[in-house]
Amino acid sequence: MRTLTGVVLKKSTGKTIRVVVGRTVKHPKYNKYLRRKTKLAVHDEHNNAGAGDIVEIAECRPYSKNKRWRLLKILGKAVETQEA
Repeated sequence: MRTLTGVVLKKSTGKTIRVVVGRTVKHPKYNKYLRRKTKLAVHDEHNNAGAGDIVEIAECRPYSKNKRWRLLKILGKAVETQEA
């Protein structure tokens, strides 16, 4: 089972969250490391995750047209700031 760690971008409708997962790749010619990111649709069964949370996700069966990942656990909650 393949697992990844990412940050929740936003909470979509129903039981779906959008998660951004970062990775680094080496440029073939210049040998520099570049940062790339992927946005994934993730199934959140209990609607626990919120925007800014750090989560662990796992590959699974297709839940819908775009959802092929599910939420395993929330590693860290987002810090909310209050405006005066």
